[in-house]
Amino acid sequence: MRVLIAEQDHALYTRLLREALPDLEIFTSGDSAELSRLAADCPVWLGQPDLLATLLRQGHRPDWVQSTWAGITPLLAHGLPREYRLTRAVGIFGQVMAEYVLTYMLGHEREVLSRLMSQVERKWDGRSGRSLEGRRVLIVGTGDIGRQVGEFLVPFGVHLYGVASQPRVLAPFIEVAGLDDLGRLVGEVDYVVNLLPDTPATHDIYDAALFARFNPDALFINAGRGMAVVDGDLVDALTKGHLAGAVIDVCRQEPLPRNHPFWTALGLLLTGHSSAPTSPVAMARLFVENLGAYGAGEELRGEVDFARGY
Repeated sequence: MRVLIAEQDHALYTRLLREALPDLEIFTSGDSAELSRLAADCPVWLGQPDLLATLLRQGHRPDWVQSTWAGITPLLAHGLPREYRLTRAVGIFGQVMAEYVLTYMLGHEREVLSRLMSQVERKWDGRSGRSLEGRRVLIVGTGDIGRQVGEFLVPFGVHLYGVASQPRVLAPFIEVAGLDDLGRLVGEVDYVVNLLPDTPATHDIYDAALFARFNPDALFINAGRGMAVVDGDLVDALTKGHLAGAVIDVCRQEPLPRNHPFWTALGLLLTGHSSAPTSPVAMARLFVENLGAYGAGEELRGEVDFARGY
């Protein structure tokens, strides 16, 4: 099997795969022209979607592509071919995303930023800390990552709710409603965690009308995709007190332009798309598992339905 690795960390992925599968034929390069030349003879690609999309635009046609990202938006761009099998990175981001979400939920309950400001001002801050126990948490996007995040939150005693494309029964959630019920639920919870993928159906759903329905004490965390949020509407909602604050990891344009209102928005914290980095070790394990299934003609983990976009 001839495998092309198109990754910034291509040397590390090469080493990991050769340790796992010594007989695997691996081709890779840090030079874009050389990578393009190698792609012509490799039916299987492993790599980051932005580099893979470039190879597709150049006319190369793989049989199967394994993305090292959970998001595959660059590969869904208009005009790119879709006559191949595509798999997302699944099963490897749950814990790290849960750690990210918990960091800012606990920071919010314990008012970490306010206490830091008190220290800077040399003011003794004797306020009692709050707990996550009993807090109502809404995870918008209950796929592979959202479900795992929910499982990590359960031991903290939260009441867990979810939103998916369609209502369903899904542990560990008390309720998983459809997207049509998002407006109802955001007014009933203390945390709204967006983990939705980037699809036409998820663009601009967090707009002025939805933010107006938020619980004014709620914290909004967006670690899904920037296209889900109408930026100006979020800034305006924070100014008007429709929600307590926002933690924004993903933006429509990255890096964020210096004149963007998020930089100075009241109660908004930017985290620079750092929520869930890919672990090469875990990614290599997933690829090896999928490679075995691919060779046996079996179902692949994380296979994308191009019509749905995930």
